[in-house]
Amino acid sequence: MTKKERAAAVTELLKSVYPEAVCALHYTHDYELLFATRLSAQCTDARVNIVTEKLFKQFPTLQSFADASEEEIAEAIKTCGLFRTKARDLKACAMMLIANYGGRVPDTMEELLKLPGVGRKTANLIRGDIFHEPGCVVADTHCIRISGRLGLTDGTKDPIKVEKQLREVLPPEESNDFCHRLVLHGRAVCTARTAKCELCPLCEWCDHFLS
Repeated sequence: MTKKERAAAVTELLKSVYPEAVCALHYTHDYELLFATRLSAQCTDARVNIVTEKLFKQFPTLQSFADASEEEIAEAIKTCGLFRTKARDLKACAMMLIANYGGRVPDTMEELLKLPGVGRKTANLIRGDIFHEPGCVVADTHCIRISGRLGLTDGTKDPIKVEKQLREVLPPEESNDFCHRLVLHGRAVCTARTAKCELCPLCEWCDHFLS
């Protein structure tokens, strides 16, 4: 069986177990997903959602982020960790979106990567969830770990290499949801600390289980 055939089989199994492949971060506007993803660095999605519920009420528009001081934003997000750096990026990003993009989040990888604090993980997430463009959000450790265990990658921990290898085997129209589903599976079953192999529907494809 080729890797593409394996990827197709795993994709269908994941779709049956996790039919709702949605981003765990809560947002209403496109820039809110951008900001929430920046806050998620070294922080859980659950914590980010708690913080952003108040944050987006305190700063209800992109202009309000641009007008706020870094100290005000930092105080609002301090439980997310690295809050001073993240506050600087959120304010700078808001200012850049207003000045250069008319207050809209750009849709190309090249333009997204120009924004303060935005890396490939965030850019792929925005392109997939906002603009419905094929992408692989692989900076999450669940996605990296499980794709290696399933033999879809060579086991590398490098997010860029994992992204490239998954793009080679996944159907483009499935790639965004596939990564969301791997994250859900990593939280529910294939955890980093103790994989619950007896509950896993992917055992027959898992090199970790079969080894």
